[in-house]
Parts: sequence; structure tokens; C-alpha cells
Amino acid sequence: MKIHRIFNSQTRTVHHAAGILIISALLSRVLGIARDWLLAKNLGAGPDLDIYFAVFRIPDFLYHVIISGGIVVAFLPIFADFFSKDKEEAWKFASNALNIFLLFLVVLSLALFIFAPVMVKLITPGFTSAQLDQTILLTRIMLLSPIFFGLSSIFSGILQYFHRFLVYSFAPILYNFGIILGILFLFPSFGVRGIIYGVLFGAFMHFMIQLPAAISCGFKYKPIFNLGGKGIKQVLILMIPRTLGVAGSQINLMVMTSIASTLAAGSISIFNLAQNLQNIPIGIIGVSFAVAVFAPLSRNFAEGAKGEFLKNFSSTFRQVIYMIFPFSFLIFILRSQIVEIILKHGEFSHASAQLASASLGLFCLGIWAISLSPLLSRAFFAFKDTRTTAAAVFFTVTLNIILSFYFIKVLNSEGFLYDTLGNAFRLEGIKDLRVLGLPLAFAISGIFQFALLMFFLYKKIGDFHLRDIWNSTYKIILSSFVGSAAVYSSSYLISLFFEKESLWAVYLEAVIGSLAGISVYFFTTHLLKSPEAKAIKSRVVARLIRSKTVWRE
Repeated sequence: MKIHRIFNSQTRTVHHAAGILIISALLSRVLGIARDWLLAKNLGAGPDLDIYFAVFRIPDFLYHVIISGGIVVAFLPIFADFFSKDKEEAWKFASNALNIFLLFLVVLSLALFIFAPVMVKLITPGFTSAQLDQTILLTRIMLLSPIFFGLSSIFSGILQYFHRFLVYSFAPILYNFGIILGILFLFPSFGVRGIIYGVLFGAFMHFMIQLPAAISCGFKYKPIFNLGGKGIKQVLILMIPRTLGVAGSQINLMVMTSIASTLAAGSISIFNLAQNLQNIPIGIIGVSFAVAVFAPLSRNFAEGAKGEFLKNFSSTFRQVIYMIFPFSFLIFILRSQIVEIILKHGEFSHASAQLASASLGLFCLGIWAISLSPLLSRAFFAFKDTRTTAAAVFFTVTLNIILSFYFIKVLNSEGFLYDTLGNAFRLEGIKDLRVLGLPLAFAISGIFQFALLMFFLYKKIGDFHLRDIWNSTYKIILSSFVGSAAVYSSSYLISLFFEKESLWAVYLEAVIGSLAGISVYFFTTHLLKSPEAKAIKSRVVARLIRSKTVWRE
């Protein structure tokens, strides 16, 4: 009973919700790191791991376009409108939406199952016939996962509305746990197919853990199927431009996978593994804050509270900047140590580790911008504008594809960019640097998307406390440089006592460097009287006082 109460507890503030989501995202990313460590160790950056990542492209396209990009974003604002007026109608709308989207996903998955051979050949033109056959088979098996995620997405919207972020946050943890189980127990017997079975188990658990909590919120399933039902048309209107925008992002990843398949074996793996490492701070910080503030922003708009809307948005924006900039700097400086600790094991070669490290370094150039984009997008979604973000994504994807082809071509032979990247990331002895064109294009286009969204948002709502944002940002950037100096200094001191290539040196540089950099960063922002540092200190002190009071009682 106590566990049930804990799981169904409600968060009261955006900071509380973001805190829960950050902790859960951190746990999920730790499992994600363990997953990638096991993948790199058992498969290496080679044909089998390339197949594994290629298998996700079509199911991920369906998931991100229809579910994450459409259902999740469109369902919550409409459900919020219904619930504020008529609770019974809100629950009817939820059941109707669940049934309609379930049927739609089943039909679409069957269609993709039939046309999988054609699509896989388009995505992976550089694969051999044996690789193609295996990728087609595994893709067809994986098409079950979007159905589970589709069901889960409706319940996720309900849980977000009722601030049940704790149980909502456990879903991605169980998903990664399922993949790890597949690697550990099914891969030895079934190969890559065993890992895919683990993915499906994780997707099923992603759905199952949210179902009881949604029922406790008041959801009661009703066999309603009415395409003309209340709210469905509004959801579709919101979904279409957003779906087109997300489709562009997924087509972008498909194009990048297609390009990578024509490069050296393992290029798909290197790009995806480095991108997964880049996604750690983005998921923990950027997405967590964006998800936590989405419901309040939607509620502020529905109630016409523009002042509260701007306050919530500006505060969250500054919190994301405060946390993402130091992590971007930290990951860039410690990229080699991170790759060596997480990926450089078993079948993962030294050359692959060097290219993965360089790719991670290039991704770091755009981490801050990509982390803020989910928040900016949800500001538009809150006032039911999905067209603007779709347009921004279209231009961003177009730029990314053009830059990807351009950089691949330029890096095919020695020249300014080839020499610059080779020297900057110490890639002596590695002749083929073409894969680095992909993360470089991705980072530049991510910054471009951020700039577009900022411009469109300003045009839409005017000044959203930009002076406050800038006053915080310049202090944060300055403090990040000071923190970076602390990281470099600690690495130098460690090198005086340990051989640079020793495993102890790598671990100590990562751990001590991170602690030194973060401590100095926080201390510097405190000296500069950063309001975000002050707010964090106040919350920590208040939490400690409450803990002491509870302990004494």
C-alpha cells in the first residue's frame, strides 16, 4: 500500500517535477550507458552493430512521427481543455483517442511490415545482401514496439496532466532494462535477434507500468470509436504539422544512416554511439525540464495567464542553461576518457574509439542548443501552434542534409577541414575521417534550429524576459570557462602521478575532473550572484532543514 501511494504521488511545482524527471532520466541514461557498453564490448563497431542501429530507423520513424511527435504533443493540451470543463467528457475523449490511435498504429505497422524490404534498401544502400536480409527480418520484428509505445503515450499524457511524474519516469528505465536483459541473456543464443526481443520486452514494460497509475487517476476504458468525436478533430489538426516536422527529423536520421552505410564499416555504429552519449545531458536536462513545464504552460495558456506563462518559461529556460552549459564543456574536455570508459572494451577497436571521441566532441558544439529546443517547441505547443516548429524543423533538416553531403565530400581528401579536425582531435594514423562530417553537420543545424525557434517565439509573444535570460547566460558561460580550467588543471596534476594511458589515470581524470569542474563552476556562479545558483542553494538548504525536522520528530 505504501509503495502504491509513493508511485501515485503528485508533484506540486515545476522544480519538483523536473527534479524527479532528472533523477529518473539519470537512472535511465546510466542503464543506457550500460547498454552501449555491452553493445560495444560484444559487437564492436562493425557490421552486426551497424545492423542493430539500422533496425531502429523504421520503427523509430513510426514512434517519433506518430507517437512522440504527434499523439503526446497533441493529446495533453486537448485533454487539459476537456478536464477543466467536463471530467466525464475528458475520459471519453481519452478512450476514443486510445482506440483510434491503436487501430491506426496496427494498420501502419502492417503496411511497413510489407514494404520493409524496399525501405531498408533505401536506408542502407551500402549493406551487403546478407546484412540487408537480416536487417529486414529484425525490422519486421521491431514493428511491434510502436504499438506498445502508442498505448503508453496516451497514459503518459494523463499522468503528466495529473503530475504523476514518478511512475511516468520509470517507463524509460524499464525500457533500457529490457534491452540489457536481451544483451545479457538472449544475445548469446540468438545473436542480434535476441537483443531485439529485449527491446520488445522493454517496450511492453514501458506501457504496463503506466496503466495502473492512469487507472488510479480516474481513467476507465470505454469501447468508443468515433472519428468525429469531440476533440479528435482538434488533435488531428495539431498533429498534422507537428507530424510533418518530426517526419523531417526522422528522414534526416535515415539519410544520415544511408550516408554512413556507404562509408567504412562501423560508421553507423560510431555515429549512433556518440550521439547516444550526446543525448545523455539532453535527455536528463533539456527534455526533463521541457516535459515538467509543458502541463503548466498549457494550463497557463488555457486560463489566459500570460504573465504566469512568461514567468514559467523564462525561469525554466534559465535553469536549463545553468545546467547544460557546464556539462557541454565537461563532456567536450573529457570526451576521450568517457569513450574509453564506456565503449573501448572487447571488440571495440582503438581507431573506432578515437573516431567516436572526435564525433562526441563535435556533437558537444550543439548540445546546449539542442537541449533548449524541446522547451522552445513546447512553448509553441502550449498555445496549440505546431506549424511554426514544423517549419523550423523543415529548414533545419534541409540544412543538415546539405551540410552532411558537403562535409563528407570535403573530408574525403586532405584539405583545411580534414587537417583541422585531424589535428584538433589527434587522429594521426586514421585516414578516413568522413564519418566526422555527420556530427559536425548535426551540431551546426541544431544551433540553426534553436535560433529559428527563438526568433519565431519572439515574433509570436514578444519579449519573454530576454534581459533576465541574457544576464544569467553571460555569467553561466564565464563560470563554465573557469570550471573548464579546473578540469584541465586536475588532469595535469593526475598526469604527474600516473601514466597517461593507464586505466587509473583515465578513471581519476573523469571522476576528479568532473567533481573539480562542477564545484568550481557552482562556486563561481555563486560569486557572480547568479539567481539560478542562489535558487538551487535555497532549495538544498530548505530540503536539509525539512529532513532534520522529520528526523527529530
